[in-house]
Amino acid sequence: MTKISIIIPTLNEANHIGRLLEHILSNSSADQIQEIIVVDGGSSDDTLEIVSTYDSVRVISSEKGRAKQLNKGAQIAKGDILYFLHADSLPPKGFDSSILEAISNEAKAGCFRLKFDSQHWWLQLAGWFTQFNWKLCRGGDQSLFITKALFIEIGGYDESYVIYEDNILIEQLFKRNTHVVIKKPILSSARRYEYHGIWKLQYHYWCIHLKHRFGASPHDLLSYYQRHVAC
Repeated sequence: MTKISIIIPTLNEANHIGRLLEHILSNSSADQIQEIIVVDGGSSDDTLEIVSTYDSVRVISSEKGRAKQLNKGAQIAKGDILYFLHADSLPPKGFDSSILEAISNEAKAGCFRLKFDSQHWWLQLAGWFTQFNWKLCRGGDQSLFITKALFIEIGGYDESYVIYEDNILIEQLFKRNTHVVIKKPILSSARRYEYHGIWKLQYHYWCIHLKHRFGASPHDLLSYYQRHVAC
């Protein structure tokens, strides 16, 4: 039977990881989930203590950096499907069945549409657009499922990108015409928008997209992010 390995990168996610793990266990079927793997990049808060209370969750350590953490989780995953999930996002009820249904319909990779936990009109509109299978509307907050075979074929996440790693992998999926969008919403935290201000952060995200499009290096993107976005 095809099963899903859920891979969650963490770095000081004590405020979110417990809620996510409870949500996963309550909204999926145990016989469809191969394992839940938390890949920690060196948390200094209570993240690891919280995860350790879940016997069904495997936690491993990694160098800091989401691409490195996700690749390390994928390397040890036993499932046929890899599901990469941010610690502050809550997938829809029955997400595992939705993923397996998409795979049975010959999809090899995809995501859920996005909904922010904010009533701000711009974030609501931005989430609405994610129902369309356009590369411009994609991002890691929407989560990503992919067959392990395709992930290996692509070469996994490009670890030269400390940020923007999700978009780089998604570009590879669109080149292969293998990406689908499940129309059920995943609920994602708007915490970074609330911290920086919605318009300020959106402007910087657009700048990062444009810089990449016009040939900026991974180092250039990281430098810009550290100056304007990093908390």
